[in-house]
Amino acid sequence: MTTTTPAVLDHRALNRAYLARQMLLSRHRTSASAAIESLVGLQSQQPVPPYYGLWTRLADFRPEELSRLISERAVTRIVVMRGTVHLVTADDALALRPWVQPCLDRGMRSAWGKDLAGIELSALAGAARELLGARHLSTTELGGLLGERWPGHSPSLLVNAARVLLPLVQVPPRGLWGRSARTTYATAESWLGRPLVPEPPAGELVVRYLAAFGPATVKDVQAWSGLTRLRETMARLRPRLAVFRDTAGRELFDLPEAPRPGPDTPAPVRYLAPYDNAILSHADRTRIIDDAGRRAIATKNAVIPGTVLVDGFVRGAWRIDERRGTATLTVQPFTPLTARQRDELAEEGERLLAFGAETAGERLIRFAEPLGG
Repeated sequence: MTTTTPAVLDHRALNRAYLARQMLLSRHRTSASAAIESLVGLQSQQPVPPYYGLWTRLADFRPEELSRLISERAVTRIVVMRGTVHLVTADDALALRPWVQPCLDRGMRSAWGKDLAGIELSALAGAARELLGARHLSTTELGGLLGERWPGHSPSLLVNAARVLLPLVQVPPRGLWGRSARTTYATAESWLGRPLVPEPPAGELVVRYLAAFGPATVKDVQAWSGLTRLRETMARLRPRLAVFRDTAGRELFDLPEAPRPGPDTPAPVRYLAPYDNAILSHADRTRIIDDAGRRAIATKNAVIPGTVLVDGFVRGAWRIDERRGTATLTVQPFTPLTARQRDELAEEGERLLAFGAETAGERLIRFAEPLGG
């Protein structure tokens, strides 16, 4: 009997395969809804980043398209993977939420277990559901009403717990382009008009992860979802999957027909959105950002800035500041850039400003001194 040694995918091969799945080798001509489904959602701790995430991936994307999808309840913002807010399709909200619920429960016990002592969690969930059944409530309103029933506990704690216990979505105008609105909640079932999926298809959700984020290890899937003990799920899928190894010998799983471009495939510069899933969805993120880059974007309050891809890897951060009619894009390189790389970033930066600061009277691009000298 002969055995076949799995092919080895080096650093650049993994990077190019990943960029292809993330729609970052070229802008795709597809709808925002199709892109959100393909990417299994866009991380959205703040309302605006998904607009930039789609802009950098899609040809001719206009923010009005996503605002319409949110208003029509085709996509929604809800806590799912890793206990963070994502913008997902309605179908995915109803399937992903029950699948990742064990992760949310574990995080709640770890973070607030002592603070919630004395509260019957089923009673808290029931009270929140009843209140939200009457009308949509802002964070302050829901916290105040829950605080009347549990006066010895912080209203914000009660809301956070309710958001874990119940699948709460953030309703518009929160999340609409150019609109500022406080966070207001409804239950997913009432807002989307359908119940949660009682038995989420774990295997199919993992397959969709591989389509968007592969090739990947079991630990990568767990890091993305926040779940543990997924080896059994992967073992059941193994006959359907291609198996590779990375240069450290770790086993990588992938879909047989998924794109895996050559390591020398050109990768254009890209401006990734703040909190972009592309840099947050693996246990080993070095396929797109090295350890020095992770340290450079780390903050005490876990705010993830917009980042810059050069030759497929994170090489800097960006932000747009608007003041007195002038919008300034500041690019902070982590290491020195070549003249050509600066020119490419400036050209793409002009397009970014035209999208994100369309009404500004003047648009400027500034390159800060590299962090690495």
